[in-house]
Amino acid sequence: MTVALLTDKYELTMLAAALRDHTAHRRTTFEVFARRLPEGRRYGVVAGTGRFVEALTQFSFAPDELAALGFLDSATLDFLAGYRFSGDVDGYAEGELYFPGSPVLSVHGTFAECVVLETLALSILNHDTAIASAAARMATAAYGRPMIEMGSRRTHEMAAVAAARAAYLAGFTGSSNLAAQQRYGVPALGTAAHAYTLLHTTEAGPDEQAAFRGQVAALGIDTTLLVDTYDITAGVANAIAAAGPQLGAVRIDSGDLGVLARQVRQQLDGLGATGTQIVVSGDLDEFSIAALRAEPVDSYGVGTSVVTGSGAPTAGMVYKLVEVDGIPVAKRSSRKESHGGRKQALRLAKASGTIVEEVVHPYRQAPSAPSGLTARRLTVPLVSGGAPVDGHHPSADLIAARERVAAGLHSLPWDGLKLSRGEPAVPTRVVAPQT
Repeated sequence: MTVALLTDKYELTMLAAALRDHTAHRRTTFEVFARRLPEGRRYGVVAGTGRFVEALTQFSFAPDELAALGFLDSATLDFLAGYRFSGDVDGYAEGELYFPGSPVLSVHGTFAECVVLETLALSILNHDTAIASAAARMATAAYGRPMIEMGSRRTHEMAAVAAARAAYLAGFTGSSNLAAQQRYGVPALGTAAHAYTLLHTTEAGPDEQAAFRGQVAALGIDTTLLVDTYDITAGVANAIAAAGPQLGAVRIDSGDLGVLARQVRQQLDGLGATGTQIVVSGDLDEFSIAALRAEPVDSYGVGTSVVTGSGAPTAGMVYKLVEVDGIPVAKRSSRKESHGGRKQALRLAKASGTIVEEVVHPYRQAPSAPSGLTARRLTVPLVSGGAPVDGHHPSADLIAARERVAAGLHSLPWDGLKLSRGEPAVPTRVVAPQT
């Protein structure tokens, strides 16, 4: 499937004008970066790079797409008919942390082949990065306890698949979304909803225990039984009566989750089900997860908040032209400034591994690390001559990306993991070009 029309009209009108005035083939660099982090955030997590690289290979204009572009002149349509991106892309690997000004993605090629990629790059990176950044905060708040992404019903059907991938990349255990498992290998997790319990209602009334027996018969005693359809105390008793004390888990989806978790834990232990775990869900976000840290909760199910970025549904990234034929160019608009020139980035850290600074520097002009600090290169090749570099595609090893997230969070200064408002956890320094 082509993705060429997942774009904005103005990209093609700029292309048409550039072809007409013979500037379309000037060599350019476009850069994706965020001027600032969303309100209250101290770091971000890069996600979506692999999906962008895959989409880039599918970015072409078939006859049906060209037929929809009647506002363009014949020369522009002829150019688009033969369009294939042949340039280079570099940037941060998925799972890397980023900060204001970090050159997350750089696209290099002619103006004509780069300008038409703005919306594609931003729609993918802004969405996936927002989800991953929120998910990483939740993973930190969960303090090692498993989390299930279960927000498919709260967002667009295609966004749900991308959100599941981004959440898993950032530390979630798995997702309820089956397409995410098929497409990206995200572990699929889930059991039953209240509807199954309600199904077991007859003229004599509800039969919750019959519902639980049916689920255990189908899925085994390791299943998770939803115990809050009616009365939770009765639900827990019915669950153990149906499955025995070896039941895998019970789930609570409503009410004061902290209070109920304590009550359910005491009841389960009293019934001999000391190994039965407690799963909680129901409008959770990083703040409510953190509030439950001291409670006997074994895992969390998170829906709406994670697939909407927990209040920050976009990462605020922009796609800006920063270099033309080797000449740095930059916007000077108030509050929308940019730094010209093709760039790379380093991350400086103490011997202990704690990050102290992000250094954005001109291409191939990396500064030396100060004494006592180590420097790690962040900018890596993603696409070369139009072809994806090995390892940077959406089905690439997500485990490696998950490890990057975990390592990045571990390397932040101690207050960088706070959920409270504050400055970015690491300052960004932009080095001027050498003359």
